[in-house]
Amino acid sequence: MLQALVTGGAGFIGSNLVQALRSAGHRVVVLDDLSSGYEQNVEPGVDLVRGDVRDGELVERLAKGCSWIFHLAASVGNKRSIDSPRLDADINLSGTIAVLEAARKNAIRRIVFSSSAGIFGELKTLPIAEDHPQDPDSPYGVSKLAAEKVCLVYNKLYGMSNVCLRYFNVYGVRQRFDAYGNVIPIFAERMLRNRTLTIHGDGEQTRDFVNVGDVVQANVAAASSEDAAGCFNIGSGERISINDLVHKMQRYRGQVASVVHGPERAGDVRHSLADVRLAGAGLNYAARVAIDSGLSEYLGWLEHDPITLARWQREA
Repeated sequence: MLQALVTGGAGFIGSNLVQALRSAGHRVVVLDDLSSGYEQNVEPGVDLVRGDVRDGELVERLAKGCSWIFHLAASVGNKRSIDSPRLDADINLSGTIAVLEAARKNAIRRIVFSSSAGIFGELKTLPIAEDHPQDPDSPYGVSKLAAEKVCLVYNKLYGMSNVCLRYFNVYGVRQRFDAYGNVIPIFAERMLRNRTLTIHGDGEQTRDFVNVGDVVQANVAAASSEDAAGCFNIGSGERISINDLVHKMQRYRGQVASVVHGPERAGDVRHSLADVRLAGAGLNYAARVAIDSGLSEYLGWLEHDPITLARWQREA
């Protein structure tokens, strides 16, 4: 049995990862400020510490005795970073440095850092490989890229083997509505409440949607692989348009949603598609959850999620 520290472990992706680590028999410590995570996401038997990832002394104490650190705590999203660029940079860069220092002082060889395809900006080539030009379109992309660079510098300076996983559009169980967040939970909530969906732009922009189960698989592989280090794209390797996404969701629900088109959003790229061949070779990664089955599972979960249902009742 190994021990792992998961920052942001009460959040959407983090809590799914914690569950997988626990199922594999590992002990897990979670650090989360619960600003976007939920205490209910953390199963009994997990040590949940409420705190700020920028608190270096706290992170160093929690990292003691750990073999791995999975660093997911972050300020997430293009729009949020545009609204609050200073906070975005502070959490995403200063928080990452605090985690790296905690690892170094506790002789932990590897951090698995949750990065983002937002580091690339608008695509120059398709699909997008790890060596694609990095020209972020938002402060969020800039802060994630800077955090990646620091992780890699620690590999050079301190003999670490940190891994940066560049997530494309992650969706799945435990992802709840957030006005700053992924289009899937936004559309899912509005469909379930029979409200109008707003598509920004013409809807022909494309995204690579990857299920949270595949992201968890990548994290575990990155931690346990002896030779892994560096940066890897984590996506499905397929893309669909936002218009097609709406059609798929309508077919599953058996309903026709009201749809309007609004202006394009600042910081959004036109197309996105991951080249995952490097992750396949280095991490034995392959996406296993098809978008249709993933959407079916997610929508079925969301309409019975007690946290979501309680919020709807309060807002009624």
